[in-house]
Amino acid sequence: MNSQAVEDYLKAIYKLQSSQPKVVTSALAEHLGVNPASATGMIKKLAESNLVSYERYQGVKLTPPGEKIALEVIRHHRLVELYLAEALSVPWDQVHDEAEKWEHVLSEDLEDRIDEILGYPTIDPHGAPIPSRDGNIEQRDTNLLSELTQGDSAVIIEVSDDDTDLLRYLGKLQLYPQTIIQIISIAPFDQLITVRISPNEDDTNNFVIGQKVAGSILVSKLEKN
Repeated sequence: MNSQAVEDYLKAIYKLQSSQPKVVTSALAEHLGVNPASATGMIKKLAESNLVSYERYQGVKLTPPGEKIALEVIRHHRLVELYLAEALSVPWDQVHDEAEKWEHVLSEDLEDRIDEILGYPTIDPHGAPIPSRDGNIEQRDTNLLSELTQGDSAVIIEVSDDDTDLLRYLGKLQLYPQTIIQIISIAPFDQLITVRISPNEDDTNNFVIGQKVAGSILVSKLEKN
Protein backbone atom coordinates (compact mmCIF):
# COMPACT_ATOMS: atom_id res chain seq x y z
CA MET A 1 0.00 0.00 0.00
CA ASN A 2 1.11 3.55 -0.71
CA SER A 3 2.13 4.98 2.68
CA GLN A 4 0.88 8.48 1.88
CA ALA A 5 -2.53 7.15 0.87
CA VAL A 6 -2.69 5.07 4.06
CA GLU A 7 -1.91 8.13 6.18
CA ASP A 8 -4.46 10.24 4.32
CA TYR A 9 -7.17 7.64 4.94
CA LEU A 10 -6.32 7.18 8.61
CA LYS A 11 -6.23 10.94 9.21
CA ALA A 12 -9.58 11.36 7.45
CA ILE A 13 -11.19 8.57 9.47
CA TYR A 14 -9.87 10.10 12.69
CA LYS A 15 -11.37 13.47 11.79
CA LEU A 16 -14.75 12.04 10.79
CA GLN A 17 -14.88 9.86 13.93
CA SER A 18 -15.15 13.02 16.01
CA SER A 19 -18.77 13.39 14.91
CA GLN A 20 -19.81 9.75 14.43
CA PRO A 21 -18.89 6.48 16.21
CA LYS A 22 -18.22 4.67 12.95
CA VAL A 23 -17.44 6.31 9.63
CA VAL A 24 -19.57 5.24 6.66
CA THR A 25 -17.80 4.63 3.37
CA SER A 26 -19.73 7.30 1.47
CA ALA A 27 -18.72 10.01 3.98
CA LEU A 28 -15.07 8.94 3.80
CA ALA A 29 -15.11 8.88 0.00
CA GLU A 30 -16.68 12.35 -0.14
CA HIS A 31 -14.16 13.73 2.37
CA LEU A 32 -11.20 12.40 0.37
CA GLY A 33 -12.65 13.14 -3.07
CA VAL A 34 -12.57 9.53 -4.27
CA ASN A 35 -15.29 7.18 -5.49
CA PRO A 36 -16.92 4.81 -2.95
CA ALA A 37 -15.47 1.69 -4.63
CA SER A 38 -11.92 3.01 -4.19
CA ALA A 39 -12.64 3.89 -0.57
CA THR A 40 -14.05 0.41 0.10
CA GLY A 41 -11.00 -1.22 -1.46
CA MET A 42 -8.60 0.79 0.68
CA ILE A 43 -10.64 0.19 3.84
CA LYS A 44 -10.41 -3.57 3.28
CA LYS A 45 -6.61 -3.30 2.93
CA LEU A 46 -6.40 -1.22 6.11
CA ALA A 47 -8.51 -3.80 7.93
CA GLU A 48 -6.17 -6.59 6.76
CA SER A 49 -3.27 -4.62 8.26
CA ASN A 50 -5.19 -4.17 11.55
CA LEU A 51 -5.28 -0.40 11.16
CA VAL A 52 -9.08 -0.22 11.14
CA SER A 53 -12.00 -2.40 12.12
CA TYR A 54 -14.57 -2.76 9.37
CA GLU A 55 -17.92 -4.44 8.93
CA ARG A 56 -19.80 -4.18 5.67
CA TYR A 57 -22.68 -1.70 5.94
CA GLN A 58 -21.59 -0.89 9.52
CA GLY A 59 -18.79 1.57 8.81
CA VAL A 60 -15.13 1.76 9.77
CA LYS A 61 -13.29 2.68 12.97
CA LEU A 62 -9.61 3.11 13.76
CA THR A 63 -7.84 0.45 15.79
CA PRO A 64 -5.21 1.61 18.35
CA PRO A 65 -2.36 1.11 15.81
CA GLY A 66 -4.33 3.05 13.19
CA GLU A 67 -5.10 5.86 15.61
CA LYS A 68 -1.42 6.11 16.56
CA ILE A 69 -0.45 6.67 12.92
CA ALA A 70 -3.28 9.17 12.40
CA LEU A 71 -2.24 11.23 15.42
CA GLU A 72 1.40 11.25 14.30
CA VAL A 73 0.39 12.62 10.89
CA ILE A 74 -1.89 15.19 12.53
CA ARG A 75 0.98 16.22 14.83
CA HIS A 76 3.25 16.74 11.81
CA HIS A 77 0.56 18.71 10.00
CA ARG A 78 -0.25 21.07 12.86
CA LEU A 79 3.37 21.67 13.85
CA VAL A 80 4.20 22.54 10.25
CA GLU A 81 1.20 24.88 10.05
CA LEU A 82 2.38 26.73 13.13
CA TYR A 83 5.99 26.84 11.94
CA LEU A 84 4.94 28.29 8.60
CA ALA A 85 2.74 30.89 10.30
CA GLU A 86 5.16 31.96 13.03
CA ALA A 87 8.60 31.47 11.52
CA LEU A 88 7.84 32.26 7.88
CA SER A 89 4.80 34.56 8.26
CA VAL A 90 2.70 32.48 5.88
CA PRO A 91 -0.96 33.68 6.13
CA TRP A 92 -3.22 31.42 8.17
CA ASP A 93 -5.40 30.70 5.14
CA GLN A 94 -2.41 29.23 3.24
CA VAL A 95 -0.63 27.07 5.81
CA HIS A 96 -3.05 24.12 5.58
CA ASP A 97 -2.34 23.31 1.94
CA GLU A 98 1.41 23.64 2.47
CA ALA A 99 1.30 21.41 5.55
CA GLU A 100 -0.53 18.74 3.53
CA LYS A 101 2.66 18.40 1.46
CA TRP A 102 5.04 18.28 4.45
CA GLU A 103 3.14 15.99 6.81
CA HIS A 104 4.09 12.74 5.06
CA VAL A 105 7.82 13.44 4.72
CA LEU A 106 8.70 15.12 8.03
CA SER A 107 11.38 13.16 9.88
CA GLU A 108 11.21 12.64 13.64
CA ASP A 109 14.37 14.71 14.06
CA LEU A 110 12.94 17.68 12.15
CA GLU A 111 9.64 17.26 13.99
CA ASP A 112 11.47 17.56 17.32
CA ARG A 113 13.48 20.57 16.12
CA ILE A 114 10.35 22.40 15.00
CA ASP A 115 8.63 21.53 18.27
CA GLU A 116 11.55 22.90 20.28
CA ILE A 117 12.03 26.10 18.30
CA LEU A 118 8.31 26.87 18.66
CA GLY A 119 8.45 26.35 22.43
CA TYR A 120 6.54 23.03 22.52
CA PRO A 121 3.19 24.46 21.39
CA THR A 122 -0.16 22.84 22.16
CA ILE A 123 -2.36 24.43 19.44
CA ASP A 124 -1.95 25.24 15.76
CA PRO A 125 -2.80 28.60 14.07
CA HIS A 126 -6.47 27.63 13.80
CA GLY A 127 -6.75 26.62 17.46
CA ALA A 128 -6.69 22.85 16.89
CA PRO A 129 -4.83 20.83 19.55
CA ILE A 130 -1.42 19.45 18.58
CA PRO A 131 -0.99 15.80 19.63
CA SER A 132 1.94 15.22 21.97
CA ARG A 133 5.03 13.25 20.98
CA ASP A 134 3.61 10.16 22.72
CA GLY A 135 0.27 10.36 20.91
CA ASN A 136 -1.97 12.09 23.44
CA ILE A 137 -4.35 14.82 22.34
CA GLU A 138 -6.34 17.24 24.46
CA GLN A 139 -10.07 16.54 24.70
CA ARG A 140 -12.05 19.76 24.99
CA ASP A 141 -15.61 20.66 25.93
CA THR A 142 -16.76 22.93 23.12
CA ASN A 143 -19.86 23.97 21.21
CA LEU A 144 -20.38 25.03 17.64
CA LEU A 145 -21.04 28.74 17.34
CA SER A 146 -24.25 27.74 15.55
CA GLU A 147 -25.47 26.12 18.80
CA LEU A 148 -25.36 29.38 20.77
CA THR A 149 -28.47 31.40 21.57
CA GLN A 150 -29.19 35.12 21.67
CA GLY A 151 -27.28 36.84 24.47
CA ASP A 152 -24.64 34.13 24.80
CA SER A 153 -20.99 35.13 25.01
CA ALA A 154 -18.18 32.76 24.12
CA VAL A 155 -14.49 32.56 23.32
CA ILE A 156 -13.50 31.11 19.96
CA ILE A 157 -11.47 27.93 20.49
CA GLU A 158 -10.92 26.58 16.98
CA VAL A 159 -11.95 27.22 13.39
CA SER A 160 -12.06 24.72 10.53
CA ASP A 161 -9.01 24.86 8.27
CA ASP A 162 -10.53 22.91 5.36
CA ASP A 163 -11.59 25.92 3.28
CA THR A 164 -9.09 28.61 2.28
CA ASP A 165 -11.79 31.09 1.30
CA LEU A 166 -13.57 30.58 4.61
CA LEU A 167 -10.37 31.23 6.58
CA ARG A 168 -9.74 34.39 4.59
CA TYR A 169 -13.30 35.52 5.33
CA LEU A 170 -13.00 34.75 9.05
CA GLY A 171 -9.74 36.71 9.12
CA LYS A 172 -11.47 39.76 7.64
CA LEU A 173 -14.06 39.50 10.40
CA GLN A 174 -11.29 39.09 13.03
CA LEU A 175 -12.79 35.77 14.12
CA TYR A 176 -9.56 34.21 15.34
CA PRO A 177 -9.02 31.71 18.17
CA GLN A 178 -9.15 33.35 21.62
CA THR A 179 -11.48 36.11 20.32
CA ILE A 180 -14.47 36.76 22.59
CA ILE A 181 -17.81 37.17 20.82
CA GLN A 182 -21.40 37.87 21.77
CA ILE A 183 -24.55 36.70 19.98
CA ILE A 184 -26.71 39.79 19.49
CA SER A 185 -29.61 38.15 17.66
CA ILE A 186 -30.63 35.15 15.55
CA ALA A 187 -33.09 35.67 12.70
CA PRO A 188 -36.19 33.46 13.14
CA PHE A 189 -36.45 31.88 9.68
CA ASP A 190 -33.05 31.77 7.99
CA GLN A 191 -31.17 31.63 11.33
CA LEU A 192 -28.70 34.35 10.32
CA ILE A 193 -26.64 35.25 13.38
CA THR A 194 -25.70 38.80 14.33
CA VAL A 195 -22.35 38.73 16.11
CA ARG A 196 -20.32 41.33 18.00
CA ILE A 197 -16.71 41.01 19.03
CA SER A 198 -16.54 41.78 22.77
CA PRO A 199 -16.01 43.99 24.64
CA ASN A 200 -17.00 46.39 21.81
CA GLU A 201 -20.39 47.97 22.54
CA ASP A 202 -20.77 49.83 19.23
CA ASP A 203 -23.68 48.49 17.16
CA THR A 204 -22.01 49.70 13.98
CA ASN A 205 -19.42 46.95 14.43
CA ASN A 206 -21.99 44.14 14.46
CA PHE A 207 -21.84 41.71 11.53
CA VAL A 208 -24.00 38.86 10.27
CA ILE A 209 -22.88 35.31 9.52
CA GLY A 210 -24.79 32.31 8.17
CA GLN A 211 -25.15 28.83 9.58
CA LYS A 212 -22.40 27.38 7.37
CA VAL A 213 -19.85 29.81 8.79
CA ALA A 214 -21.16 29.40 12.34
CA GLY A 215 -20.92 25.62 11.98
CA SER A 216 -17.21 25.87 11.22
CA ILE A 217 -16.31 27.61 14.50
CA LEU A 218 -15.85 25.86 17.85
CA VAL A 219 -16.38 27.98 20.96
CA SER A 220 -16.38 27.74 24.73
CA LYS A 221 -19.38 29.43 26.31
CA LEU A 222 -18.77 32.04 28.97
CA GLU A 223 -21.00 32.24 32.01
CA LYS A 224 -23.44 35.12 32.03
CA ASN A 225 -22.95 37.79 34.69
